[in-house]
Amino acid sequence: MYFPVMASPSRAAPAFLRLAAHPLRWRLLTVLAQGDQRVRDLTALLGEPQNLVSYHLRLLRDGGLLTATRSSFDGRGSYYHLDLDRCAAALADTGAALHPALRPPAAPPGTPVGPRPGVLFVCTGNSTRSPIAEALLRRHTDGRVEVASAGTRPRDHLHPNAVRVLREEFGTDVAGQPTRHVDTLTGRRFDYVISLCDRARETCPDFAGQPRRVHWSIPDPAATGDTDRASYPSFRRITAEIQTRVSHLTPVLTASAHPKEAPQ
Repeated sequence: MYFPVMASPSRAAPAFLRLAAHPLRWRLLTVLAQGDQRVRDLTALLGEPQNLVSYHLRLLRDGGLLTATRSSFDGRGSYYHLDLDRCAAALADTGAALHPALRPPAAPPGTPVGPRPGVLFVCTGNSTRSPIAEALLRRHTDGRVEVASAGTRPRDHLHPNAVRVLREEFGTDVAGQPTRHVDTLTGRRFDYVISLCDRARETCPDFAGQPRRVHWSIPDPAATGDTDRASYPSFRRITAEIQTRVSHLTPVLTASAHPKEAPQ
């Protein structure tokens, strides 16, 4: 007589599944997948009490899916950031826990068609974070996306460490690239306006066409160290973080160029 082999019913569900299956935590993950948010922003967006939102944020943070950084604008609140790489790994492990065949294969990046999406990166000085993001997204998309950067209070020139880190880590030369004020671009249409510092998030003007506003709470590497040499390790760390975020943004832009295939 044949007896089918059954999985043990006592085997616990994977941790990611237990965390993400809760309706409110899934809504939090969905919102934070779009960009960094403060507790009060999440409370307003989700229409839930602050103590309840904070409780579930703590669970997601304890589960390793979220990180929190103190706002560099007013120092009072914290921005929560979703670790998409960790989520991707956890999702893959969750599928494999059910059956090895469910581990997803690596998919090649798509090729967008139609009008090129437009992305504007904004920080305060337009000397460090936003030009780094601009250069990296341009490198990732190879002309398939219109990319620009600007500052709310632009400095006179790019920080020398921003020029150095892009040249040494990615072979990209931005020496001599001018900085510009965000007000000079308010007449242009963008699909995404992404702020990279907490102060710029609060002071960034509105743009035509109601672009999607996204915030990346990234500290200023120039604020560390008394000299350019001393601050350079921070530039490398921040550039690596921006590189990760840009790599996550690229498939979103690819999907936006395929409106019929974009998720509903």
